[in-house]
Amino acid sequence: MAVKLNRGSSISDINVTPLVDVMLVLLVIFMVTAPLLETQNQAVNVELPQVQAAISNVAEDAVVITLDKKRDMYINDNPLVATELKEKLTVLFKDRRRKEIFLRADRAVPYGEVVKVMAIIRAAGINRLNMVTDPLESSRGGRRRR
Repeated sequence: MAVKLNRGSSISDINVTPLVDVMLVLLVIFMVTAPLLETQNQAVNVELPQVQAAISNVAEDAVVITLDKKRDMYINDNPLVATELKEKLTVLFKDRRRKEIFLRADRAVPYGEVVKVMAIIRAAGINRLNMVTDPLESSRGGRRRR
């Protein structure tokens, strides 16, 4: 749209409607994909035990050890043989000041197997071990497990 002035010059207005349309489409795309990315943040699928605990923040460079139902072991979603765990952890944490690790174990894995992995982690010199769990669902709105 142009406006005529007394001197014969015109001033043009910027049409922002296409910009708003593009921004709304991008907003919808991000709203749809964000929950999908959050649920698929781990490549190894395990069914975590449910407990009532505070939510903790995980650093981007955190080391996560995963034990799946078949008792296969992974470090940050990379397959690993259990006999190599101590050696790999020693190399990973050699130059780190904060020796902290996260352990994800499927609820079907026997307790004894989880404790063996915890002992290997401790023998590798890691002094902070975090157990990753799923939060309990509320008794009012969610399912109840027995």
